[in-house]
Amino acid sequence: MELRDAVDGYESWLANYMALTADDLTRKHQLMATAPFTFFRATYFRWSAQWPTLSRPEDQSAFPVLGVGDLHIENFGTWRDLEGRLIWGINDFDEATRLPFSQDLVRLAASAHLAIGAAHLTLRRRVATTAILDGYTEGLAAGGRPFVLEENHEWLRAIVTSRLRNPIAFWNKLTALPATTAPPAVRRLLAESLPRPGLRFRVAHRVAGLGSLGRPRYVALADWNGGCVAREAKALAPSAWNPGAADGSRHAHYAEVLATAIRIPDPSVRVTDAWIIRRLAPHCTRIELVDLFRERDESRLLFAMGFETANIHLGTPGARVAISRDLKRRPSDWLHQAAKPFAEAVTTDWLAWKSRGQRRRRPGPGTVVRR
Repeated sequence: MELRDAVDGYESWLANYMALTADDLTRKHQLMATAPFTFFRATYFRWSAQWPTLSRPEDQSAFPVLGVGDLHIENFGTWRDLEGRLIWGINDFDEATRLPFSQDLVRLAASAHLAIGAAHLTLRRRVATTAILDGYTEGLAAGGRPFVLEENHEWLRAIVTSRLRNPIAFWNKLTALPATTAPPAVRRLLAESLPRPGLRFRVAHRVAGLGSLGRPRYVALADWNGGCVAREAKALAPSAWNPGAADGSRHAHYAEVLATAIRIPDPSVRVTDAWIIRRLAPHCTRIELVDLFRERDESRLLFAMGFETANIHLGTPGARVAISRDLKRRPSDWLHQAAKPFAEAVTTDWLAWKSRGQRRRRPGPGTVVRR
């Protein structure tokens, strides 16, 4: 399918589940033209459509798990658990669904290939994919283990608590968001998520993400006991991995992943059929690519990403034995070789998108035009 038709088709499909924000979609289209890695993050639907033709037969038939779907090196962040401990791990499960275990690994490796091409990483591509696969294999062998950044993982804690996550800058940016009006049901969910019943708050519109840019996002901002607190509601839809299988159902697998993975939960997260509600705070958010590899301990961090991917896949019964057996049969460079055609396809698509520019989008059914 021609690229622009694929973009329009996906957005029309997504509009069946939510009222898309036209201004945010326009911004998304503009950002897609800036770099291959940005294009990659914004177009999981394109990746999914190309999987049957670009992936190898052994990857298409690999053991099915409840996976992340839209996995990449920027889909990692931190949150606080019930004990106030800082936890690191995969940050977003918008596209979670049942798919071959290899899909998450190939996509994570392809994202590393693209980051290396943009000079965000200094490792060679083969070294990067080896680090991911080694971490994944060790995670399986260990039976999984969450990343608690307290007495352990000092090197990782240093990265995720860097100066770029300064709370003053974070709250200044959040409190400057423009006011908007949330639907009554969403406002009720936000109110229920705040730390005290009846706490007064205002609702703001937040522009964030790339794959989810264009979906409605509402942020509740309040003052509580001398400081700011925030909660975000983001619209959910079925995964773009196999959109035709949804048959109009709103079902997403976000809550199922959180419940089954080897994971320490964020107590602020609540998932409904149509929304995910979570806390926003300086250390409860995604970590940007420029900050992730600031310390240049790249191989160690990619190893941790592979290990955390195993934490998610181990939530599927039988995954540990079946996947370990599969990996023993594969050549050592299989992940590197599997990622190459996808990274090349993303670059080809990006060049086509960039060279032709973005025509003015015609809002589809249910789309909200934000003035």
